Amino acid sequence: MKKILLFASLVMSVGLFAQNKDLAFKYVKHSFGKIKQNVPASYTFAFTNKSAKPAIIEVATAECGCTTPEYSKAPIPKGQSSKIKVTYNAANLGTFTKKVTVKFANVPEPVILTIEGEVIPVKAK
Repeated sequence: MKKILLFASLVMSVGLFAQNKDLAFKYVKHSFGKIKQNVPASYTFAFTNKSAKPAIIEVATAECGCTTPEYSKAPIPKGQSSKIKVTYNAANLGTFTKKVTVKFANVPEPVILTIEGEVIPVKAK
């Protein structure tokens, strides 16, 4: 019984540690569904700074050159919202899942944003 309680408390503490209460993202994952080849697709991830200090995005990096994050380098004041626009170039056919790692100043764990979908050929006219 003690082992079960110890395991349960460990799992709960890991879950609480992984959550970031200072930055509230509305969504961290977006599915484009089917998109046409060579037609870039973008999605804007919105978040609110719930901390007592201004939030600063140090860097947002995509896992490949086919994905581009865009964000403001200005501090986001307490209680204010901002956005990170992620664009996928849709050059290659097939399904994709791409991640963007967002590192905030003075926040130990980065936020991982994910986009996914399927690139389909453009139909000939």
